[in-house]
Amino acid sequence: MSPAPELKATLTLPQTAFAMKANLPQNEPLRLARWTELRLYEEMRKAGRGRPVYLLHDGPPYANGPIHLGHALNKGLKDFVVKSKTMAGFDAPYVPGYDCHGLPIEIKVDEKLGHKKLSMPVPAVLEACRAYAQKYVDLQTEQFERIGCFGRWQMPYKTMARGYEARTLEAFYGFLEKGFVYRGLKPVYWCIHDRTALAEAEVEYANHTSPSIYVRYRLTSDPSMIAPALAGRQVATIIWTTTPWTLPASLAVAFHPDFDYVALEVESGEVYIVAAALAEQVAAACNLGPTGEIARFKGSVLDRVTFQHPFLDRSILGVLAPYVTADTGTGAVHTAPSHGVDDFNTGQRYGLDPTSRVDAGGHIHVDPAAWHSAQPPAFDGLTVWKANPVIVAMLEERGALMGGSQLEHSYPHCWRCHHPIIFRATEQWFISLETPVRRADLSETTYRQLAIEEIDKVVWDPAWGKERITNMIATRPDWCISRQRIWGVPIAVFMCEGCSQPIVDAALNRKIVDLFDREGAEAWHTAPLETVLPAGIACAHCGGAVFRKETDILDVWFDSGVSWLAVCESDPDLSSAYGSFQKGKGTEVLYLEGGDQHRGWFHSSLLTSVALRGRAPYSHVATAGWTLDEQGRAMSKSLGNGVDPVDIANRMGGEIVRLWVASVDFREDMAASENLMQRCAELYKKLRNTFRFLLGNLHGFDPARDRVAEAELLPLDRYMLARTRDLAEKILAWYEAFEFHRVYQAVNEFAIVDLSAFYLDVLKDRMYTFAPTSHARRSAQTVLWQITEALVRLVAPILTFTADEIWEYLPAVEGREVSIHLAFFPKPVEIFSEDPAPVIEEWQKLFAVRDQALRVLEEDRQAKIIGKALEAQIKIEESGELLALLKRHEAGLKEFLNVSGVSVVEGREPTITAAPASGYKCARCWNFMPEVSNYGIWENVCTRCQSALREMGVKPPNPGGA
Repeated sequence: MSPAPELKATLTLPQTAFAMKANLPQNEPLRLARWTELRLYEEMRKAGRGRPVYLLHDGPPYANGPIHLGHALNKGLKDFVVKSKTMAGFDAPYVPGYDCHGLPIEIKVDEKLGHKKLSMPVPAVLEACRAYAQKYVDLQTEQFERIGCFGRWQMPYKTMARGYEARTLEAFYGFLEKGFVYRGLKPVYWCIHDRTALAEAEVEYANHTSPSIYVRYRLTSDPSMIAPALAGRQVATIIWTTTPWTLPASLAVAFHPDFDYVALEVESGEVYIVAAALAEQVAAACNLGPTGEIARFKGSVLDRVTFQHPFLDRSILGVLAPYVTADTGTGAVHTAPSHGVDDFNTGQRYGLDPTSRVDAGGHIHVDPAAWHSAQPPAFDGLTVWKANPVIVAMLEERGALMGGSQLEHSYPHCWRCHHPIIFRATEQWFISLETPVRRADLSETTYRQLAIEEIDKVVWDPAWGKERITNMIATRPDWCISRQRIWGVPIAVFMCEGCSQPIVDAALNRKIVDLFDREGAEAWHTAPLETVLPAGIACAHCGGAVFRKETDILDVWFDSGVSWLAVCESDPDLSSAYGSFQKGKGTEVLYLEGGDQHRGWFHSSLLTSVALRGRAPYSHVATAGWTLDEQGRAMSKSLGNGVDPVDIANRMGGEIVRLWVASVDFREDMAASENLMQRCAELYKKLRNTFRFLLGNLHGFDPARDRVAEAELLPLDRYMLARTRDLAEKILAWYEAFEFHRVYQAVNEFAIVDLSAFYLDVLKDRMYTFAPTSHARRSAQTVLWQITEALVRLVAPILTFTADEIWEYLPAVEGREVSIHLAFFPKPVEIFSEDPAPVIEEWQKLFAVRDQALRVLEEDRQAKIIGKALEAQIKIEESGELLALLKRHEAGLKEFLNVSGVSVVEGREPTITAAPASGYKCARCWNFMPEVSNYGIWENVCTRCQSALREMGVKPPNPGGA
């Protein structure tokens, strides 16, 4: 005879196949494979046809290594945007991109090829560069997909693609033909290590130690022309510099025309001219000893006086310049037109020679016109950094060194090789920011001003981005777009050998663009000149007939900066929507990158689009901060404080990386560490268990058959629907505003506080002990189902793997999409049809009572009066509106407070008291009830549970078996 069944077997406990343990590192790749099999991204695109378009244009990461945490943050944020916009009802295509040209790849290939490169034809070197870049395009694609980022990964855009290179060249020709481009000698940032010019966006600042020296320049013109008191005196000025290597290029000394200058006499009788505001400081730094002021005058009188160079046979001109400052130095600034923008501009005003005698590798070569000795100077042929101490020694030997020390200061470095850089005047291609242009209304302005006006039409997030990029555009010099390397898009221009002027011919340019479309940038190196140039062509400037190909390539920021043209305008998946944006028809275009892109991709994209299309290439720009460790330090290999997102995905899951991205306010600098990732993993477990409990309690629930109408729901269940609608409204607004960290916080609070700690806890009695088909239980299940349906959709952009997994375990509904990523966000009105605010406000009053009741229960528990809450009963004395409210909800207060009984009575003073529950403990539901009795062999079963058992068809069991 079989044993009698246990009473606890009649409880309706949660059941679900949704696993408690996620095993994300093992299961996420399986889900990725399923998405590939479903062609999920393509299905999303099909589903989006006909919807309004939202376009997030990807800023291309550089394809020269595996992804790091900054990449994961960037792509995670973009994935949140794309998925949330898709679920909000937009068609949100995402075409990822890769920046493939440039110095880092060329240097790596150089290292790999070694001396072999010297004998290789250029196309073979370019092919090696392409292979190197493609290797990391493939690796990064795999890694981005691993953390759940959706996109057209099988066909990303690449700046090294033939079509992209052709569009880049087409954009350059657009500038050239419209008169923006000129070739000229100007000082530019120059990396002597990589032997190339640099854009401002390729410059970073780091500490550097430089020699800080004071140098005497003796006056050679008549001192009485400065001030009568100086007649017949031996006069000099003192300059201060931290770049002794620039002294061989010194052609002038600049003074501020409006500053007061003083002539200081020292004990030896010599007189030194310095700025009055700096006289005391200079006297101390140069150990001048006691000094006396013998004359005072404005800097303007020093215009065109002359000095003797301290070690070259060269006359130095006194010049006036408003950029001279009186905060450091001497008020007299040595001027080398080939090594500084201000110096160059001053030299242009005074007709000074800007020729640079520092070669591409940074070696100094003496000006033969200023050195007449048969023996070259000691600095000749040295690199600038090695020349510094040699030149200081020369100054000391000639008695021209007035003082010196070492200075640690912020100094520009190459962001690629991290070596210090110099200013060097070279022949380069520039885009003039002062080019005259016309606005849409045909009024005239400058290119620079039009770009600033377009900035004002863009939504900047955070708002300070607008001022930052405005200031950068307003103060930047002309854009140097040429580089002296080979891995990039050639400046495909034919130069006249006679006058060095370019051929500007639109038909020829179109022919070359077509050539690039067919054969890529290699065509510039392989196509014979005579096969490209029209027969009989002559130089429009000098009539010459001999031409050569330009060998420089375009700045990589120009490459990526024309992606709006090469991708958004040209890609069939994007061109229609982007055309609508350009026509002002309402389509939004978002650029989302790090804060350094105000001088990088945001900047170059703005300039190219304004020049070629007369408008900004984007409507919205969002900016992310930097990833730091918990001590606020930048992540670096040397500190060993980096967090590898691929490693986290492999050990904890890509979902954990995504949760971390959602947890931070990306607009600020954000901390990341192993510890913080572990915290995200712990939160993930809580969220997963909450969803598992929700799914478990939906076992046996068929929405089409069992759903309870909203009007018939129990009051507590109605409140939870109102609360869910309120949450949904906030989350949808936060997604719209890219406030992903608020979504994270709100979901966390709702799951842990509203659900786990409250609703799911107080529902256990109803869910476990009531008959499965009872109205009260179906009311709860209806709400649990609606909460789960809503919540899983609301977290899907963030918990991309888990939400799709949960989707498969939800109760079946007709027409359910095969993946949650093909579904829409819930509509708040479909969660709860009423305004949730009055309902929530009413229940907030009840929760205040609950908080008081829980405190009373805890006090009694501490005093050993009661044990668990079900062992207690509560008496509430109230008056007025609150009494009426409690009376309306009295039937549900027992469940609300999770006790065995609640009585509400009128009282003069608000009072809540607890006492041991009266009655008898039910062996099945553990509530204390007025009456319990036997149900077959089961003892002490309350009448409520007996009714439930009968409704469930459970007959009273007999001894020895059912």
